[in-house]
Amino acid sequence: MPTYRPRALLPDDQPGPWSDPVSIAYTQRDVLLYAVGIGCSDLRHVYEQHPQFAVFPTFAIRWGAAGLKLDTDAIPNSPGPLMLDAERYLEQLAPLPTEGQVQVRARLLSVHPRPRGAAFAEVEAEVIDASGRVCVRMVSGSFRRGVAALGDIAPFEGAGTARSAKLTMPDRTPDLDLSVAIPPNQAHIYRLSGDYNPLHIDPAAARFGGFEQPILHGLCTYGHCGQLLLGALCGGDAARFHALGLRFSSPVYPGDRLRIVGWHDGPGQLVFEGRVGDKTVVSNASFRHH
Repeated sequence: MPTYRPRALLPDDQPGPWSDPVSIAYTQRDVLLYAVGIGCSDLRHVYEQHPQFAVFPTFAIRWGAAGLKLDTDAIPNSPGPLMLDAERYLEQLAPLPTEGQVQVRARLLSVHPRPRGAAFAEVEAEVIDASGRVCVRMVSGSFRRGVAALGDIAPFEGAGTARSAKLTMPDRTPDLDLSVAIPPNQAHIYRLSGDYNPLHIDPAAARFGGFEQPILHGLCTYGHCGQLLLGALCGGDAARFHALGLRFSSPVYPGDRLRIVGWHDGPGQLVFEGRVGDKTVVSNASFRHH
């Protein structure tokens, strides 16, 4: 069985080099399909003839590692069912055009060991519009849980400095309590935005990945959090979205009811958790808005 034995990658506090920018073209149909895939029903994001039609702010989250060619001597290249989203952060600096072409560049921030033969890798990316303006900044953290089978990554020394920080939720009644039912076919729709990892549709792939049944895409959970919070705190106005960061603590399954409980933490900022029943599925989470 192959194992992963990485060499030294990055000095502490020093990110890797930026990749060459890659061009990504998208259409209004891509924008619409993404919004429907995260459960959005606001006409401003699902109807192209609406006078305030706009790209949903988290649309670019799918491009988190675009253009980055990772050296597999430094970071494991896990097969799809063994690779899981761990943490995501997206900051909107300017709205994306409703269709067109952007440039995306990315760089490796860190790679660290995790229990049970896994690695945690963190990547930063920027989305740049045709005028050269940076519209979106993102940080993506992923668990690489094996090269050929769960837990076959050998012990190694971490490199670089992870950017995530632990948030503590207040010990008081939440200021915000929202919930949404995840339709049984939500993963089938979301995957059409381009994430074809079989973990989210094929029962055999899900079992290979250590789950009893296909799980919802982490980025679909992320999008549901974004559209619930944008609606509740910003009246659905995409221009008021600033940043959303969270950690995926446990999988969400199609058919679950996702509940968000949040606490105001200063002007324009909310810290929150996502829950399914008594289980915390989203943690270390914050939302900032204008």
